[in-house]
Amino acid sequence: MTESSYYEDDSSLNGWEQAEQRVAEAYEFYESGQMQDALDKLNEAVTMNPGCVAWHFNRGLTLDAMDRYEEAIACYQQALELAPSDAEILNCLAVDYTRTVQYDLAVATFEKIETIDPSYEPAYCNWIIAYTEMEQHDKAEQMFYMAQQINPECPICFYNIGNSLFSRGNYVRAIWCWEKTAELEPTHPQIHYRIAQACWADGQINKAKDYFLRELRRNPGHIDVLADYGVFLLEQGHISQAAEKFRWILELRPEFAQAMFYLGEICRLEENLDEAMAWYTKAKTTETQLAGPRFRMAQIRLWQDQPDGVAELLRDEIKLACDDEQIMLSIGQMLIRLGEYNDALPCFLRVLDSNSEQGRAYFGISAILMHRRDLEGCLQFLEHAIGVDVRVLSAYLGAALIHTRQNNYQRAFQILHKAKSLLGNSWRLRIWMAKVWICRLRYATTHRFFPKHQHGD
Repeated sequence: MTESSYYEDDSSLNGWEQAEQRVAEAYEFYESGQMQDALDKLNEAVTMNPGCVAWHFNRGLTLDAMDRYEEAIACYQQALELAPSDAEILNCLAVDYTRTVQYDLAVATFEKIETIDPSYEPAYCNWIIAYTEMEQHDKAEQMFYMAQQINPECPICFYNIGNSLFSRGNYVRAIWCWEKTAELEPTHPQIHYRIAQACWADGQINKAKDYFLRELRRNPGHIDVLADYGVFLLEQGHISQAAEKFRWILELRPEFAQAMFYLGEICRLEENLDEAMAWYTKAKTTETQLAGPRFRMAQIRLWQDQPDGVAELLRDEIKLACDDEQIMLSIGQMLIRLGEYNDALPCFLRVLDSNSEQGRAYFGISAILMHRRDLEGCLQFLEHAIGVDVRVLSAYLGAALIHTRQNNYQRAFQILHKAKSLLGNSWRLRIWMAKVWICRLRYATTHRFFPKHQHGD
């Protein structure tokens, strides 16, 4: 080896050592939670030595910790160019494909891992998540049982399949799986919180409260848990305790608009409408995309007979893509009350898109058609309302009204008698029966004494 070549090798070695120093510093930053600093050091190391698989992989992990999944995918792909059969890198790549809703690529990557190493259990474990998000729950369970054959004591597998079961409304099995996770890994993040949510959904109120408190004892400042527990307490009628939780949240995070909204809900329930309006206004101002405050403000203004600005509030609420069926029905009904029929129609149509059996939506559309004097269309939607939901009394009354206007009294009586047999003989029905009888008598009297002239008379 010549002297010049000796110094060239020495220079290369120094460069390698410098790169390793950057990686060591990156690890320290990573462990202390300084992710951007860790990423900067790793980028410097990769620039010095782009041929090290582990450093590309570590960049991906750091970006994942920063929720920068698209950039992490690029790092994992660079690592795979150097080690195309590395199951761990492929697994992280597939997880990020799932996180970025690239499900076809996620499944293809998991399938590649299965081909390379069928015994690599983490792939099956994470595959459960992909199939759960794709709502292919049978396949999710299949992946769970595949993972069980390799490692029957994997707490994450039980956690992931619990998510699948919960999303299907199978709360009892979800609780069992999450309790198994807690048994295998007592420190699993938020596991008591998830069990509390499932117990709450299943109506196991005391057990839900117990698990909420377990989670809060472990992490008393967790905002999401506090917020959910506050809603739980509010739902159970423990208003003062719920208010305490929401005020605690605002002490921890003053800009948390959801807590402001629920403090408004508490004031509304206590009929302190001025204070409720103040909280709703503050929540709306703090988080402009928060659903709920505008709807409640509109309700209160209508209760107080102050319709100015209500339609604008409701239109803004609709733009937030509210998925709550009952709220959309209420918004539609309020817009009809305000005479904003064109804005009301999309509310009812949105409800029917997700639930074609919602009688109140058909009834709402019938009211719009009545306003447009489309009696045949109105009658058609009223009959739809009656057909899907026998409890909508106003639909029976509306249909009877149209048949009465068309002098079809027999059909009007049939509809009212059907309502009576299904819903009971309420005072509204008795009044309508009397109205139809009066209309029928007037019609009979008029046509008896003033018959229509025949052609040629």
